[in-house]
Amino acid sequence: MDCIFCKIIKKEIPASIVFEDDKVLAFNDTNPQAPVHILVIPKQHVATVNDLDAMNVVRDLFAVMNRIAKEKGIDKTGYRIVVNHGKHAGQAVDHLHFHLLGGRKLTWPPG
Repeated sequence: MDCIFCKIIKKEIPASIVFEDDKVLAFNDTNPQAPVHILVIPKQHVATVNDLDAMNVVRDLFAVMNRIAKEKGIDKTGYRIVVNHGKHAGQAVDHLHFHLLGGRKLTWPPG
C-alpha cells in the first residue's frame, strides 16, 4: 500500500506527532490553516467515510480530538473539526482523517 498516512503510522515518514495510542495517531499538519491544525487518523487503514463500519473508530477519534483541544487550550474558545470525503470535497489522501482547527476565529462558509 502506498498510503502516506500508513507510512507515517509505521514511522517510515517523519511527522510532528501530538498524540499516539494503539488506535489513533494525531500529528501537526504540514500546511496549517490555523494556529492549531492537527490531523487525527485511525491507525487502521480506512480509505473514506463510506468505508467506516464501526462507530468505535469514530468514538476513539473524537475522544482524542477532545483531549487535544483541551491540551491546546482551544476547547473554550472553539474549534472546527473537518472531514472531507472524495476528490470534490478536497480529500487529498485516501486514508480517513479529521482536521482539528483552532486558535483563531474561523469564518463560514469555509470555501
